[in-house]
Amino acid sequence: MSFRQPSILPGFGLTFGFTTVFLSTIVLLPLAALVLAATSMHWGDFIHTVLSARALGSYRLSFGASLLAASINLVFGFIIAWTLMRYEFPGRKIIDALIDMPFALPTAVSGIALTTVFAQNGWIGQYLEPLGIKIAYTWIGVTLALTLISMPFTVRAVQPALLEVQKDLEEAAETLGAGRFYAFRRIILPTVLPAILTGFTLSFARAVGEYGSVIFIAGNLPMKTEITPLLIVIHLEQFDYQGAAALGLVMLVISFVMLLAINLIQAWGRRRHVGMAR
Repeated sequence: MSFRQPSILPGFGLTFGFTTVFLSTIVLLPLAALVLAATSMHWGDFIHTVLSARALGSYRLSFGASLLAASINLVFGFIIAWTLMRYEFPGRKIIDALIDMPFALPTAVSGIALTTVFAQNGWIGQYLEPLGIKIAYTWIGVTLALTLISMPFTVRAVQPALLEVQKDLEEAAETLGAGRFYAFRRIILPTVLPAILTGFTLSFARAVGEYGSVIFIAGNLPMKTEITPLLIVIHLEQFDYQGAAALGLVMLVISFVMLLAINLIQAWGRRRHVGMAR
């Protein structure tokens, strides 16, 4: 089998070489430098850094809040995408444009805006405070910030998949007496499931690495509302570059394992969809 295919771009050798050099420079070399910096530590120092109580608390918050935010976007992101793709209503284009706002808005601005709204004296927080509900400077505020900045990934991943849903099959199912939930479960969900899982993966990956929007609303209390990216920055400010690299390596490994698992689920969903289509 030949790798050479007709194309308007230069030949396979040149383009493949450019791709390899570009990815190596942008992705592989920085990751390799991170691994080397972390592995240059003494084993005891490495374990002490990555398994300290403060580090473990930051892992729980970073990955737990990211997983919760991605799960929230899994549900409400699908509902938003469904509403935008299936219904026509005044202001639809405005809402569709607002979905991309977190892409363009600096994350620090998002954090300041959320704090202004949900702080104890904020627009909404002042009414929640008498009820004993605190959002800002708690894990709830962290989850809220991560949900905001990762929401567009789920919506934009699901929207194209909804276009592939065959409405005539839905109408045929309703004609034969199938209920709406049954039609959704047997016709719509299998078609959009790979896209939903993709959106979940992208949302989770985006949330894990978030920093700017979280530090303003989190309160940054060690072992309570301190995320791992902030702890890495603290190590850097203390000129502990190896400690920062060690924490970065742990985040890299955990993120890779979780994303690999999610991608395996995606592959299963695609195979299932193809099997049902046959």
